Amino acid sequence: MANVGVHGTSVDLQLQKLWIQNIAITMGLVNANTTPLLLKLVASGRLNVDDFASHHFKLHDMMDAYDTFGRAAETKALKVVIDR
Repeated sequence: MANVGVHGTSVDLQLQKLWIQNIAITMGLVNANTTPLLLKLVASGRLNVDDFASHHFKLHDMMDAYDTFGRAAETKALKVVIDR
């Protein structure tokens, strides 16, 4: 699973609870080499991303979308989708 985005606040990881679960955590900048493949998988329906989008807006409501995402902790915005 990839968590894509820019995070505005720090997080405390409870490593003592994670290590026993054999979880690997890696971080880094986006590897744009895989973007075309991901887009093809989404477009073909082989990768369902519906559950990742928490809010949908029309293009003419762009400012509301930015406001919602900017207040993600309050609005519980996970990913905001802009539709035509």
